[in-house]
Amino acid sequence: MEIKDNTFSRQFESLVDGKKLVIEYSLQERKLFLTRIHPDDLGPDDENIAEMLRTILDDAYERRLKVVPVFPKIAAFFRKNPRYKDLLPPGIRI
Repeated sequence: MEIKDNTFSRQFESLVDGKKLVIEYSLQERKLFLTRIHPDDLGPDDENIAEMLRTILDDAYERRLKVVPVFPKIAAFFRKNPRYKDLLPPGIRI
């Protein structure tokens, strides 16, 4: 899966089966706030979104960023994938 970081729109984008998948974000003080998934009817159980999130989180780990899952479906992904919990900033519990 190829993911483009559209820094102008502050979103990660990918094309899957002709559909645009988007995860919006905000980057502040070495923290990556994941704020929304488009289209909204997809969630962490959708394999394409899960793969996209895994790629984004692996990149955040390499860049030494902390990740704040603001959107409930992204927080659900963290609950189902405990290996990423070390990316959460201190004080954030999922």
